[in-house]
This record gives sequence, structure tokens and C-alpha cells, in this order.
Amino acid sequence: METRIKNLREDHDLTQKQLSKFLNISQVAYSYYELNKRSIPLELLCKLADFYHTSVDYLLYRTDEITPYPKNKKSTPKEFIKL
Repeated sequence: METRIKNLREDHDLTQKQLSKFLNISQVAYSYYELNKRSIPLELLCKLADFYHTSVDYLLYRTDEITPYPKNKKSTPKEFIKL
């Protein structure tokens, strides 16, 4: 199964080496993420989502909507839970 990060990389005419340099990891480590041989750390997943102007949910196949969600102002957990 191809990953979305591979498809996005190819759509942007980038090499694994270029992306691995941007992420400050080895090319081999990046290739393992594309091949689903390793899980992508959350920090790198967020960095890729920001780089491609999409959401982590899109990268993880939780949505097919490539446009990211609008960013919220900083909020506290209490604003999400009505006590």
C-alpha cells in the first residue's frame, strides 16, 4: 500500500533525500516511513502536515479532505469540556 506521504512527495517533485534533509533524519529512515516499515513520530508527522499544508488526519487516511482544518486560537482543555 502506498502512503500519502509518498504520493505528496512525488506530486511535489521531491526526492526522499530532500525530505529527509528537511526533517533532519536519514534517507533510510524516511524510506521506512513511506514503506510503512516504521511508524512516523508525531513530531515529524506534524512537520510534514505543515510542510504540505494539509492535516495529520489526511496523512493518516482519517479523511480524504486535503485542506487542513482552520487553526484554533490557543485554548485550554476546560474550553473543550463543559463542566
